[in-house]
Amino acid sequence: MRKQNEFRCHPPVISSAGWGAGNNDKREGNDPPAEQKTSVYGEGIWRSAVLALTCLLLLAVPNALGASNNNNSKLSPTLQTMVSTGDPSTVVDVIAQYGVAPQQQHISRVTNRGGSSKQHLPVIQSEAYTVPLSKVPDLANDPDVSYVSLDNKVKLTGSTNWDPSMQAINADIASGYGYDGTAVGIAIVDSGIYTHPDLSSNSRSNNSRVVYNQSFVPGDNSTADAYGHGTHVAGLALGNGQSSDNYLYNYIGLAPNANLVNLRVLDKNGVGSDSAVIAAINQAISLKSKYNIRVLNLSLGRPVYESYTQDPLCKAVEKAWSAGIVVVVAAGNYGRDNSMGTYGYGTITAPGNDPYVITVGAIDADDPNPANDSIASYSSKGPSLIDHIVKPDIVASGNMIVSLLAPNTTLVVSNPTLDVFPCNWNDTVCSARYGNPMYFTLSGTSMAAPMVAGTAALMIQKDSTLTPDLVKARLMKSAFKNFPLHSTVEDALGNVYQEEGDIFTYGAGVLDAAAALKNTDKGTGSALSPTAVYNSKTNTISLSQTTIKSTSVLWGTSVLWGTSVVWSSNEFVGGTSVLWGSSVLWGTSTSTSSGDDNSCSVLWGASTVNTKSKTTYGMSDSDPGDAPSKSNNRGH
Repeated sequence: MRKQNEFRCHPPVISSAGWGAGNNDKREGNDPPAEQKTSVYGEGIWRSAVLALTCLLLLAVPNALGASNNNNSKLSPTLQTMVSTGDPSTVVDVIAQYGVAPQQQHISRVTNRGGSSKQHLPVIQSEAYTVPLSKVPDLANDPDVSYVSLDNKVKLTGSTNWDPSMQAINADIASGYGYDGTAVGIAIVDSGIYTHPDLSSNSRSNNSRVVYNQSFVPGDNSTADAYGHGTHVAGLALGNGQSSDNYLYNYIGLAPNANLVNLRVLDKNGVGSDSAVIAAINQAISLKSKYNIRVLNLSLGRPVYESYTQDPLCKAVEKAWSAGIVVVVAAGNYGRDNSMGTYGYGTITAPGNDPYVITVGAIDADDPNPANDSIASYSSKGPSLIDHIVKPDIVASGNMIVSLLAPNTTLVVSNPTLDVFPCNWNDTVCSARYGNPMYFTLSGTSMAAPMVAGTAALMIQKDSTLTPDLVKARLMKSAFKNFPLHSTVEDALGNVYQEEGDIFTYGAGVLDAAAALKNTDKGTGSALSPTAVYNSKTNTISLSQTTIKSTSVLWGTSVLWGTSVVWSSNEFVGGTSVLWGSSVLWGTSTSTSSGDDNSCSVLWGASTVNTKSKTTYGMSDSDPGDAPSKSNNRGH
């Protein structure tokens, strides 16, 4: 799912999609020209078929062959349906079979009506044309034409044209292992879900995989997506890509046959409240057995105001975790925030600051090889405020990601340039000329989280006995760790960011869906994210196991789960010690002469607590994301 832009959100609990309309990272891809944003999906199903075509066969029939003598019996069943229900201005690719060898006069009849010849097919006395849908009946009325059908795209059996953002996390390889999320329930706590064709039970089926809907938005019982964020998130986790035949890529989610539980908590502006999110989490726990809810995705968050041990949002996600549900949370989109001189460190949002959950940051997957990609400039970095929990736990593709479009929603209407349109027959032009957009581009950690959630669903389908802790541990251990130690990133406004490849930026590494599925490591205990402890004498940060009451911790209990195995062992993450010298981040001006000191810099003090709005919001509005191909990785 690629071709996106990052988006940004601020203080209310919003989605973590990449900071939606608020970010400014630019990226190319299948971002079609803003020709026109038309229609709604009422006409969408047949349009999806139209997208499967590319060029249109336009017939220029002599006046004697007027539209009044339409001969629909010469049209294939699909074309008949399109002609009777479709937008007449849509262009389609067709093959016209003639009773005689087609001559220039036949071709001229088509070109005179606005069509064009695409290919001569003498072996079957036919001509391939690109024409407006309104002219197809005229073509059929040509007495020399015997039959007209669509010029359908032909693909290798079982092959899928994966976009680079999915290849970067090895989703294409994982799809070949035979798992698709069947019978696993994924609860999406977000802005609601639009009834997109890609959320149906299988390709070409109208049976929805959305098995439950409920709204927790005060005064609004609708479970539809009014903001446009929840549908996009859902597509990344479990969309089946059936509408993407005529697109540059096949936009398929990680678990394309999993079931979806829609729990709406964000309004049309992408804003919600702690209480709504907590109520939705409670409902997910209650419905766990009925719908086999094993994964909960929260692409939303808000600033940290208190310790995770007191925060009601964190307590709620811990309840879900202890109930056997893998909780995946977006890290936040504040990585560019340098208001306190911390270069985006310490900006993880709640409940991503909780040590139990899997907190996901975002990379700009401009290259299928993650070694050549960089961290997204907006991706929030750890450690968490107050408790100093090491976050994020893992990162995944999040910049300029293409997924499902929910028509007439706030994000879509406000950002027409982010629409992704179908293409012509050879994928050289993608625009409104070839049909209405079924996909949309967003950027942010909101996009990265559902990729991890979808992978977790595949792991659970393979082995239903997996606990949330083992899912988290396997994901982190199998993550790609050869990420760049330094990178230069540019956003859409031309702002340049120097990024470090450290543990508070990448966590355990980049999601590798295939490696996570293949991992069979076992273990007992909790996979609590560790705590960062600052030592002012040596100016270093060390990792300490986070313990809660009598809970045993998986990390460090054996060579299998040693910290140097789960986290990268390079100069920035050397086993248990993290060095920063005398950088402004940790500073020395207020350091003391004794041992561990958690108050020596702005990051470690309570003074950094954000006391603004306590609203929950989606982590993706309409920021265009980071500029493509701008990273300058200087080593590994």
